[in-house]
Amino acid sequence: MVDDSRAPTLGELIRQQRELAAVPMRKFAEMVGISNPYLSQIERNLRAPSDQVLDAIAEHLHMSAEMLTAQARREDSGDASEVVAAIRRDPDLTKAQRAALEEMYDTFREVTVAKRRRGAAAGDRAAAPDTGGQDDA
Repeated sequence: MVDDSRAPTLGELIRQQRELAAVPMRKFAEMVGISNPYLSQIERNLRAPSDQVLDAIAEHLHMSAEMLTAQARREDSGDASEVVAAIRRDPDLTKAQRAALEEMYDTFREVTVAKRRRGAAAGDRAAAPDTGGQDDA
């Protein structure tokens, strides 16, 4: 069961969306082109889906992979970044404000990481021109 005080993990979000679409796990795994055990592991956060599998899952959920990863905040098990630690220490923020800022920060980071991964994967398929390390964001 998902704790309402935090954003769902990627696996929880995939399961929620699949269940909202009323598609049984076996049928969804078949639609996506993966095994039922692999989908089960993804939904239980035991395995992270590859970019290709995440794209296929997102397509069948009528979402983008970026939307899925942005909505699903990966849990930082005690290893919070300096930014999150600073947010948590700030005495001028309420608990709700801290939670909102942490969620926004995590979402921004995940979207950026997903873009970088997709860019690296595209670079593996075809040599991309060097942009001097500049990002378009």
